[in-house]
Amino acid sequence: MSEVDKGRSFEDSLLELERMVRELEDGRLGLEDALARYEQGVGLIKSCYQQLRQAEQRIQLLTGVDEEQRPILQPFKHEATAPTRKRT
Repeated sequence: MSEVDKGRSFEDSLLELERMVRELEDGRLGLEDALARYEQGVGLIKSCYQQLRQAEQRIQLLTGVDEEQRPILQPFKHEATAPTRKRT
């Protein structure tokens, strides 16, 4: 991931990815330019996934209140909301 990608917001990265996809779908880029855009897009996708993982780690569940009515929080475990496979 480049230094530029590290400074981008999640939303800016998505907008840039959409622009790159339009350029690639347009078919006007030469092979080298298309490959360069593809590689940049892969870097942006990795950056987006990293930002999503960091955001997920910050989410906490409210599990109740203590005797002083302060919230009791625990880390969010995404596995709890992941779809389960049906057993056959």
